[in-house]
Amino acid sequence: MSDDEQKVDTARAARLFDVRRVIGGLFTVYGVIVTLLGIFDSQAEIDKAAGVRINLWIGLGMLALGLLFLLWQWLRPAEAPEASDIPPADAAGANKVGE
Repeated sequence: MSDDEQKVDTARAARLFDVRRVIGGLFTVYGVIVTLLGIFDSQAEIDKAAGVRINLWIGLGMLALGLLFLLWQWLRPAEAPEASDIPPADAAGANKVGE
């Protein structure tokens, strides 16, 4: 494997495990579910919330937040750290920090 291929694989792995993707995906999925529940709320459920369609509003907020996280991840993708930025590991595999 060449050095360029290894850099591409490392960058791809960094983007795959970007926490913004996980958070954005979860908020988007839950936002869609809660929004759908809010659209189909019964009058009794709306009356419990003092006449506010709380599921609808919270679902739309979650959906917006999830899409913002995904947009942020798409506009500014994660980059793999340079090899010089990673501290060397000792024999046990732990990074030596603070030495």
